[in-house]
Amino acid sequence: MKVTIYDVAEKAGVSISTVSKVMNNQQVGQKSKQKVLKAMEELDYKPSVLASALTGKRTSTIGFILSDIANPFLAEITRQVEDRAHEVGYNLVICSTDFKQEKEERYIELLRQKSVDGFILVGDFKNKDVLVKLTHKDVPVILLAAESHPSLSVNTVTVDNFIGGYEITSHLIGFGHERIAFIAETAGSSQERIRGYKQALQEHSLPYHEDLIVISDSSLEDAKRLAVQLLDSPNRPTAIISSNDLLAMGVLMGAREKGLNIPKDLSVTGFDNTLLSKSCDPPLTTIAHPIKSMCTQAVDMLIEEVEGVKKEKQKILALPTLIVRKSTDYNPFKTNR
Repeated sequence: MKVTIYDVAEKAGVSISTVSKVMNNQQVGQKSKQKVLKAMEELDYKPSVLASALTGKRTSTIGFILSDIANPFLAEITRQVEDRAHEVGYNLVICSTDFKQEKEERYIELLRQKSVDGFILVGDFKNKDVLVKLTHKDVPVILLAAESHPSLSVNTVTVDNFIGGYEITSHLIGFGHERIAFIAETAGSSQERIRGYKQALQEHSLPYHEDLIVISDSSLEDAKRLAVQLLDSPNRPTAIISSNDLLAMGVLMGAREKGLNIPKDLSVTGFDNTLLSKSCDPPLTTIAHPIKSMCTQAVDMLIEEVEGVKKEKQKILALPTLIVRKSTDYNPFKTNR
């Protein structure tokens, strides 16, 4: 039979209201508190989250929605957010949307029915209408590793993608590369990285070629197809930037299919510094994010909002770091020009 609050009160020899006060961290005598805690432990009593929600109390639960849990970068963010949430006494309900707007809306509604205390939305959340509804209803929301919507007042924790795009492009230009392709996704983060790429080209007096920017879906196979397409062009690029490490793996596969050596014939870079970048051959030059501190900030900001700490909405921009490994080298064709 399920243990109830009445059983706890009877075993502890106190009133039901005293048990309730202990459960909700309200003022109660130390002796009574210890009796209640001991009774809860002995009876293995677990307070009902649903009951707490129905009485208007917090459930200590965060709705965590990400676009693609198969992406190693987002998987690492999930782990770090979960670790921080547990440290401060919260649990996650994790949902992956596969980049589908209808899933975003369905999961938001489902989690609201479960009375989560707030939401952390990771990656490129596409359904702006749902975001607008949440913010208008004063539901605590944090966008993590995502570009904020300018028209929305919402807390955001992300990396400075413009700087990341600028740094990795400048690195390749420093090696003498002039025809640098970019395989990007449709996400806002990719657009900022491309903006940094363009700025680096401009500062080094290099022309921007629109045909060197191609848009991929989030699959390794599509990145490989686009890499082969770029490498088959008459004046092929000597370097390819990918908007994440997973797409860079597709580029490496495409280059090998064309019989090219990395980095002697083609330099390849990624973004996010995932385990993939360290374990591939050759190890990948990429951009690292301070993931742990970003996730800690996101969880802490959300809990502050849940607990009613009133602050101005913030956009926290973390600085990326260029990690140079063995997938980049000097432009093999520079001496021919």
